[in-house]
Amino acid sequence: MARRPLIAGNWKMHKTVAESVELVQKLRESLSSVADRDILVAPPFTVLAVVAEVLKGSQITVGAQNMNDNVQGAFTGEVSGALLKDVGCSHVILGHSERRQYYGETDALVNKKLKLALDVGLTPIVCVGELLREREEGKTFTVIEKQVKESLGGLAPIQANKVVVAYEPVWAIGTGKTATPAQAQEVHSFIRKWIERLYGEPVASAVRILYGGSVKPDNMDSLMAEADIDGGLVGGASLKAEDFTRIVRYQAVLSARAR
Repeated sequence: MARRPLIAGNWKMHKTVAESVELVQKLRESLSSVADRDILVAPPFTVLAVVAEVLKGSQITVGAQNMNDNVQGAFTGEVSGALLKDVGCSHVILGHSERRQYYGETDALVNKKLKLALDVGLTPIVCVGELLREREEGKTFTVIEKQVKESLGGLAPIQANKVVVAYEPVWAIGTGKTATPAQAQEVHSFIRKWIERLYGEPVASAVRILYGGSVKPDNMDSLMAEADIDGGLVGGASLKAEDFTRIVRYQAVLSARAR
């Protein structure tokens, strides 16, 4: 089966309200004719509602960069999945390497958030990936196996079918380095095989696995030509309309990705 590509822009801690509106207005115009792939932007919490309003009626959807692991309550400074859904989000990024590195998020916490996101109708984009030290020590697949099993565990197949996975080689984020298409494909294939072990072949064939390590206009075409790469989780390049537009409009031969 052919999986519909998804290109998601993670803005991280960038863009004021005015800057956000300017960017998404440009994207709405430049991507208006794109119909064969899904497009998502994930701005900071402060501009989610504004961005969702500007993009209403377009083919570009809105996601959040994180959520709390509780339904509601006295958690100052936090945002729940239901609140994200209320302001127009369709997706939420969970377990990003920066959340794991700087805020100590564990696979167990990501798993709890994942289940809450599904409960409120958000599509979770669950991030996994190894550090440079782990890759150099030959531990890439051990690390990825643990993250996939623990972050994605305990779901019914119908729930697992709704999850998006993003492979982020941490050594390639913000460093200018990028995994080669072959390196990325190798890990994407490994992730898909583990999803098959957990939830069966139909789910594994349907789940989209994005690549998220320094995606740029000049490497997206070659990445998307690989069989198990179903899109990109784009960081810095998503902050410029011209760059993100070029990434969304990648020129990979889609027939090479047919299942």
